[in-house]
Amino acid sequence: MEIIIALSLLLTPLVLGYFLVRNNNRCKKLKKYENIVNVEEEIQKIKDASEYEIMSLNDKVSALQGQYKKKKETYDNLKNQIDIYTESLELAEVGFYECRFDFDDSESYKEAIVNVRAKQKSMMSDKIAIKCGQSWEVEGSKSKGIAMINRNIRLVARAFNNECDVIISKVKWNNIDKSEERMRKMYDSINKLVESLSITISGEYLDLKMDELSLTHEYREKKQDEKEEQAFIRQQMREEAKLEQEILKAEKEEEKYKKLLEKAKKDAELATGAKFDELQSKMAELENELAEAQSKNERAKSMAEQTRAGHVYIISNIGSFGENIYKIGMTRRLEPLDRVKELGDASVPFIFDVHAMIYSDDAPSMEKSLHKVFQNKRVNLVNNRKEFFNVSLDEIKQEVFGYGKDIDFIETIEAKEYAESLSIREAIEKNHIKTADIFPDKL
Repeated sequence: MEIIIALSLLLTPLVLGYFLVRNNNRCKKLKKYENIVNVEEEIQKIKDASEYEIMSLNDKVSALQGQYKKKKETYDNLKNQIDIYTESLELAEVGFYECRFDFDDSESYKEAIVNVRAKQKSMMSDKIAIKCGQSWEVEGSKSKGIAMINRNIRLVARAFNNECDVIISKVKWNNIDKSEERMRKMYDSINKLVESLSITISGEYLDLKMDELSLTHEYREKKQDEKEEQAFIRQQMREEAKLEQEILKAEKEEEKYKKLLEKAKKDAELATGAKFDELQSKMAELENELAEAQSKNERAKSMAEQTRAGHVYIISNIGSFGENIYKIGMTRRLEPLDRVKELGDASVPFIFDVHAMIYSDDAPSMEKSLHKVFQNKRVNLVNNRKEFFNVSLDEIKQEVFGYGKDIDFIETIEAKEYAESLSIREAIEKNHIKTADIFPDKL
C-alpha cells in the first residue's frame, strides 16, 4: 500500500505536466489561425448580408406591387372606356330591362317617339337646347360675335345630334345599358370640349335624347312581340282551318259509307246463298265503318263548337334537345298526333316521342296551369311562347295526375331515329360499316 501511494505521488506531477504541454500546444495552434478566420464574425456577416438582401427583395416586391396596382387601374379604366363602344356582352352583365314607358302597342311608341322629337326640335328653335353663357365681340362687333356663337352652337348641335342618332339606330336588347352610358359619356365629352367657349348642352335636351333611346328600344321589342303574337294567332287560325277540313272530311266519309251501305242492302235483297252471306258480312263491316265516321264527325263538330276543347300533349326529343327537356303544348285538332308530326318536321333533326296526349274540355286553361307550375324551369326564360321545360317526367306526371288518375303516360323514351343514328355513328368510328353502305349511289 505504501508503495502504491509513493508511486502516485511520483506520477502525478508527470501526468499534470503532460496535459499542460498538450493544452499549450493547442492554444498556440489556435493563435496561429486566429488572424485568418473569425468564425463568429463570418457568421454575423452572412446574417447581415441575408437580412439586407431580404429587405432589398421586399422593397422590390413592394415597388412592383405598387406599379402593378397603378397599371391595373389604368388598364381597367381604359377597358371600361373601350367597353362602352363595343357590342361585347357577357352573360353576367345581362339583366332584365325594366320598361320606362310600357305602352300597350307599337303604334303608341311610334307616336311617343314623334312627340319627343318634336320637343327636341322646339328646344332647338327656342335656343334653349344648347346655350352660350357669355357674349362675344369679334373685331369689336357684337353682331359678328353673335354670328360666331350661333355658328359654334350649330356645330355642337350637329355633332351631338349625329352621335345620338348613331347610338339610337344601333340600340338593341343586348346593348341598351351601354348605349345609355355611351350617350352620357359623349354628352360630357362634347360639353368639356366647348367649355372654353362657354357653350353647354342642357341636361333637359340630353333627357329628351335618352327618352328617344328608350322609346326606340321598347318600340322594337314591342314590334317583335307583336310579330310573335300574330304568328301565334295565325297558328291558331291554321289549327281551326284544319279542324274545319277534318269536319268536311268526316262528313264526306260518312256520306260515302252511307251510299255504300245502301248499295250493299239493295244488292243483298236480290242475292241468295253464298253471295248473300258475303254481302251480309260486307254490310256489317260498312256499318262499323259508318259508325266510326259518324263518331269522328260528331267529335269534330263538338270540338269546333267548344273552342276550348282540345288535347294537351307532353313530348320530348332527346336527340334534338337532350335529356329532361319536355314540350308541354296543346292542339285543338281532331287528330292531335298530326300536330306532333308537324313539330318533328325539317326544323329538328329527329321526331318527337309522345309521353301523354290528354283530352280536356278546357285545354288552354290546363296548358296554362302546367306552364305556371313549371315557370321557373323554362328553357327560354324570356319568350313564354317557347314551351320547353327542363323538368323530369315524374314531376310532370305528378302535376298531370291532379287532373285525373286514368291518364296514360308512356315513360319510355324510344328516340328510335336518334338511337339508330348513334349506333351507325359508333359503327363508322369502329370501321364496321363503310360510308358507301350508309350513303349508296342509288336508292
